[in-house]
Amino acid sequence: MPEPTYPDVGATRAGPLPPGWRHVRHRLRLPDGCFPAASDAVLGWRLHRAAGIRIEADAPRAAPGVRVVSNLGVGPLRLAAPCVVVWAEDDDRRAGFGYGTLPGHPARGEEAFVVTRDDAGAVWFEVRAFSRPDRWSMRAAGPVGRAFQHGYAWWLGRTLRRLCARP
Repeated sequence: MPEPTYPDVGATRAGPLPPGWRHVRHRLRLPDGCFPAASDAVLGWRLHRAAGIRIEADAPRAAPGVRVVSNLGVGPLRLAAPCVVVWAEDDDRRAGFGYGTLPGHPARGEEAFVVTRDDAGAVWFEVRAFSRPDRWSMRAAGPVGRAFQHGYAWWLGRTLRRLCARP
């Protein structure tokens, strides 16, 4: 299997994101009591699929070493983004994973999707990422590409909140 296309593999798990990269941090409170459903949605790819992303994964749940290709768009405008899960957690307080870019991805970097339950029982969803363009198309996108990344994190949060509201 190809190696991730960036250094600092696993940096989205905890601690500061590496300097010199574009950073995305988006945190959203979810409905009380939805930790189990939100965790399953994140780890089982349901979140991404419900957000309109076509996911091709080697396994039904995120786990280290699982290869995943996110597909956006249609036909000749389809963008395939290959990644590999570099870390995953699933316990009673924190569940989620981080995946890193593989050769062929339009960017280099890592993105994490994590659900947590704090001491007061509040449930939170967070997206953390660091990246930089790897293809001319991403470099040319400039501020639009950065806005897309932030909008994507926001959209995932809204989608997960909606999934938590459904039985």
